[in-house]
Amino acid sequence: MIKTDTEQTIKFFEESQRIVIIDKGRKELLSEIATKIASIYQSEKTVALNFICTHNSRRSQIGQVWTFFASHYFNLNIAAYSGGTEVTAFHRNTVRTLKSVGFTFKVKEFSHQNPIYRISFEGSDDFILGFSKIYDHKINKAPYIAITTCDSADENCPFISEASFRFHLPYTDPKHSDNTEKKEEVYLATSREIAAQLYFLFESVKSRI
Repeated sequence: MIKTDTEQTIKFFEESQRIVIIDKGRKELLSEIATKIASIYQSEKTVALNFICTHNSRRSQIGQVWTFFASHYFNLNIAAYSGGTEVTAFHRNTVRTLKSVGFTFKVKEFSHQNPIYRISFEGSDDFILGFSKIYDHKINKAPYIAITTCDSADENCPFISEASFRFHLPYTDPKHSDNTEKKEEVYLATSREIAAQLYFLFESVKSRI
């Protein structure tokens, strides 16, 4: 586990797990996911999680970035992917909210429509590539556990043949706040909710292996 307690991203991650209330039903679902991750991890010594939402621009990207961070925080070899059913872009408000808690974004390949970012955090030499992509893009190496994050019904999400297992973990889309004075507050709240639940998930995985 990372030892420093002064770095901005760590403080946000730890604070989120303290202040965000996770209801009983959600904890049960997260615990079910943790059990499956742990069972694969014990035999394979690695697991990949692919967060999937329609546009791969907000919730799925936040899930991938916090999974990337959580895997380092808890010293687990868990790969972080994300994808969508359509290609759009890593939304600028998503980039801003993740930057605000200490993640660094460096443009690897410039594009007006869909730039590719090299994403990391203070104190780490590791990074992930962030951009909007279809969920079965070659960068998302199967097999992986698919985690769908759209707040529509699970039956409306696509069939994912590459997934070894699939779980529906929906979050409210912060898109509704775009072009309003509350967008920073809403996006930060979404990031905090996802961070808190991934803290709970990874802590549960750690306790099972």
